[in-house]
Amino acid sequence: MTSASEPHASAFSAAELEFLAEDEMIEIVPNLRMDPLNFISGDFGPFRPQIATQVPLWLAVALKKRGKCTIRAPEWMSVDKLSQVLESERDSEKFQPLPFHYVEISRLLFDHAREDIPDIYMVRSLVEDIKDVRFHKIGTGLEIISKERTYALRLKNLSAMEANIVRPFVTRALETLYKLGSSEMIQESDTNRQPPQAMNRGPRRQLKDR
Repeated sequence: MTSASEPHASAFSAAELEFLAEDEMIEIVPNLRMDPLNFISGDFGPFRPQIATQVPLWLAVALKKRGKCTIRAPEWMSVDKLSQVLESERDSEKFQPLPFHYVEISRLLFDHAREDIPDIYMVRSLVEDIKDVRFHKIGTGLEIISKERTYALRLKNLSAMEANIVRPFVTRALETLYKLGSSEMIQESDTNRQPPQAMNRGPRRQLKDR
C-alpha cells in the first residue's frame, strides 16, 4: 500500500489490486489426476482429467504455467456479454454491473491464458472500450463535484481499479467542501449573534443652565 505521506497517491498500486483479484474463483479443466490441495484459504480438488472444477485465480495461473490445465474464461468475458455491457454503458449514465476485479481478472487471463479465450482480440478491445466509457463517466462526475456543493457521493458498481483512482480525489474534495460549509455556517451564526446597533436619534441638544 502506498505511503500515507503521499496524499495524491491511490490507496493501492496496480500490483496490489492484482494480488487481491487472484483470490477470485475461476473454472479450470485439469489434464491430470491429483488429490485435493490443502491451503490456509481452503481445500481445492480433487482434480480429474477433463472434469471442470473451481479454483482461485492464482492457483489456476500456477497450474496453467505448468501445463496442467486449461482455464475457462468467465461468462462475462464473452463477446456477446461484453458487447451488451458496452452498449448499456454508452446509453446510460449509470455504471453497469461487472465483477469488482474485472480489469485485473481480464489482464491476468490475457497474460497467462490467451489461447483459452475465444475471440481474444475482440474481447480485449471490448474490455478496453468499456474501461474508456466508464472513465469518461467518472470524469464527468468529478467535474460536477468540483462545480457544485456536494456533501456525499454514491457511485454504484465501480470496479476496484476505478474506485481506487477516484477515492483520493473525492475524499479531498468532500473534505474541502465540508470545511467551507462549516466555516460559512460559523460566520452566519456569528453575524446573527451581533447586538443590534443603537438607533440614531439625531444630535443631542445642549441643556441650558438655569
